[in-house]
Amino acid sequence: MKIPSTYNLKPAFQRLLLPALRALHRVGISPNALTWLAIAWSAALGWMFVKGFANPSWYFAIALGLLLRMVLNALDGMMARQYAMTSTSGAYLNELGDVVSDALVMWPLALFPGVHPGWVGGLLWLAALNEMTGVLGGWLAGERRYEGPMGKSDRTLVWGLFCFLLGARVEVAEWVEPAIVLVMICLTLSTFIRIRKALNP
Repeated sequence: MKIPSTYNLKPAFQRLLLPALRALHRVGISPNALTWLAIAWSAALGWMFVKGFANPSWYFAIALGLLLRMVLNALDGMMARQYAMTSTSGAYLNELGDVVSDALVMWPLALFPGVHPGWVGGLLWLAALNEMTGVLGGWLAGERRYEGPMGKSDRTLVWGLFCFLLGARVEVAEWVEPAIVLVMICLTLSTFIRIRKALNP
């Protein structure tokens, strides 16, 4: 049974970004520059989350800002492939940048009232493990793995919804830790699916 994922929308999303891709290439923007910009923007989103403790309106900015993060994450790979700008250093930066960006966006959840930092640490660890399992699929089986629930785009969608609810001042505090556990279960399932697909392509 194929588990639904927002990753299935990636081809359509990339087609929408083609005009922006061509414009950025014309002005000389490199894939690595886009990756670094995505990392810096992720740090800014983490800072906004902390600011939201005092002013929940910041959470709406995060929900919108996550869309820009998704755009940057898509454009760097698209540019590298379409304009033959791939490199070993760029591949390292792209994969490690995704893990670092996730941590920068989500680490402030450890400061959220009522949330034990250990849950957040486990969440970030499983997210990193899931991404590295996908990378190993490319190394061992020749194809980067994206299967399973709670991939990068799924996590972004969940985080955006969470921030939107916080911005709307919906009382979600008692549901945060159970939601973290659910995401962790999905990440674990996704990791096993990716391993199985890499071993049995």
